[in-house]
Amino acid sequence: MDKKTPSRYQLIAAFAAVYIIWGSTYLAIKIAIISFPPFLMAGIRFLISSAIIFGVARFFSKEKIKLKFWKDSFIIGGALLLGGNGGVVWAEQFVPSGLTALIVATVPIWMVLFDWLHPHGNKPTLKIIIGLILGFAGLLIMISPSSILHGENVNLYGAGALLIATCSWAAGSVYSRKADMPKSKFLTVAMEMFAGGVLLVLAGTILGEWNNFHITKLSSQSIIAFFYLIASGSVIGFTAYIWLLEAAGPAKASTYAYVNPVIAVLLGWLILGEEISMRILLSASFIIVGIVFIITKKEFFRLKKKVVNE
Repeated sequence: MDKKTPSRYQLIAAFAAVYIIWGSTYLAIKIAIISFPPFLMAGIRFLISSAIIFGVARFFSKEKIKLKFWKDSFIIGGALLLGGNGGVVWAEQFVPSGLTALIVATVPIWMVLFDWLHPHGNKPTLKIIIGLILGFAGLLIMISPSSILHGENVNLYGAGALLIATCSWAAGSVYSRKADMPKSKFLTVAMEMFAGGVLLVLAGTILGEWNNFHITKLSSQSIIAFFYLIASGSVIGFTAYIWLLEAAGPAKASTYAYVNPVIAVLLGWLILGEEISMRILLSASFIIVGIVFIITKKEFFRLKKKVVNE
C-alpha cells in the first residue's frame, strides 16, 4: 500500500466509489436477475471477481496460501456470500432494491448484538443500545403487515430471507475476527470470494438453476449489470474500501453503511420507478439514525475486520 499522504482528489474518488458504486449494486443485482438465475449469477460473479482480486493480491503480496486458510475461507465465504449475498440476490426477486438496501443496512446492528451474546463479547454502551432499539423499530415499521402510513406491504418471504441474510453476514463478520487467514487483506478476500462463489454455484446446481440458465436468453441489460457487479461492485468498490481503511481510517471508511441505502433508494426510484412512500422514509430514518449511533462508537470498529461487497 502507498504510505504517502493521499491527495484530496484521491480521497474524493475513493469515497465516491464506495458510496455510489456500492450503493448502486442493489439496483444492478435487481437488473441482473431478470434473466440470470440468482444463485448462479452470484456464484459466477464471485468466482470471476476472486480471480481478479487474487491478481491484485499477488501484486501487493507474495504471501503463501496455506492449506489451513481454506477451512475458515469456506466458513466465512459461506456466511458472507452464500448466506448473506445469496439471500440478498434471492430476495430481490420479491423486494424492491431500495428496501433491500435498507434492510441490509441493519448488519451493524446484528453484529453488535451477536458480539454481545458471544462468550467474552463486548457489552454495548447505552448509546449502542439506543441505536439497536432505533434500528429494530425501523425494521418493524418496514416489514409490518399492517398498512402503516398507507405504505405498500413488503413481501414477507423476501423480507424474511433478507433478515436471515443480514444475520448470516453479521455472524460471518464476527467470526472473521479470530479466523486463521492470510495477513494480506486482498488475498484473504480473494480466498473468501472463491469459497463463497463455489458454494453459491453448488447451491444453484442443487436448486436446479442450470435448467433455467440459457446464455442465448440473457438480456443485454442483465449482462451489463452482471459485468458491472464484477468490475465496479467487487473489484473497484472493494479496492477503494481497502485503500480508505489505510488512508482515512475505519471511522470515515465505515460511513458507507448509512450512505449506501440512501443511494440505493434514490437509484431504485429514478431508474426502476420504485416507490418512496412515507413509510419507507420513516423506516429509513429510524434505521440510519440507529446505525449512526452504533457505528460512531469505537467498540464497533473492533468488530470490523473487512467487508466484502453486498
